[in-house]
Amino acid sequence: MKDNVSGCSVEEAMRLLGGRWRLLIASYLLDGPRRFNDLRREIPAISQRMLTLDLRALEEAGLVSRTVFPTVPVKVEYALTDDGRRLQPVVEVMQAFGLWVKARGADTPM
Repeated sequence: MKDNVSGCSVEEAMRLLGGRWRLLIASYLLDGPRRFNDLRREIPAISQRMLTLDLRALEEAGLVSRTVFPTVPVKVEYALTDDGRRLQPVVEVMQAFGLWVKARGADTPM
């Protein structure tokens, strides 16, 4: 990941959560653990590679845990850690903001 150049806390959060998918992945995991293919179905526009990379980054940051169950075939579940659950208020604010943007309509310039 890139370094925080400004020292700003917002930049630090965006360094971790920036990009198109990470916060969306976290929002689905707020409802409980998910398997990889469940996340792929819920976010159909994400590629398998990008989902893998973003899950790894969130896991490396300590926000997501990966549990492997010794079954045939192997079952893997992803869940938010206690630190990851701290994203809930961020997700809620983003949802409210998204609803506001939708209500304004696509024709309204920002």
